[in-house]
Amino acid sequence: MDIGEVSKRTNLPASTLRYYEEKGLIASNGRNGLKRTYKSSVIQKLALITLGRNAGLSLDEIKDMLLPDGLKIDRAVLLNKADELDSRIAALTAMRDGLRHAAACQAPQHLECPKFLRILNIAGRRWGRPSRRRKP
Repeated sequence: MDIGEVSKRTNLPASTLRYYEEKGLIASNGRNGLKRTYKSSVIQKLALITLGRNAGLSLDEIKDMLLPDGLKIDRAVLLNKADELDSRIAALTAMRDGLRHAAACQAPQHLECPKFLRILNIAGRRWGRPSRRRKP
């Protein structure tokens, strides 16, 4: 398949495919004129890369798990990422619940609502903390 077909089938821009190739995540098997060509197995590898990226893994973490003929899953990395996701889910759930409460609160002023004040207090304690996001 040429790069255009892979791009179309995976919904990834050709620039991303070239970048993944540059990073060593995928490999072309040659060229057809000026266009790179790939084996059909690249589709599955790109699906794995997309899954890893959606889970928050860095490209380096994903690369370490990809072998030319399969996968070498690092269970510790996956468990750590699952723990990070659990923390983010808990924080997002609390934020969602706070927004729902603020939208439905019957207090004349939100600053008179004890629950809203608790939410503000929690948010204030988190100021100045560095982001836990990893660089790609």
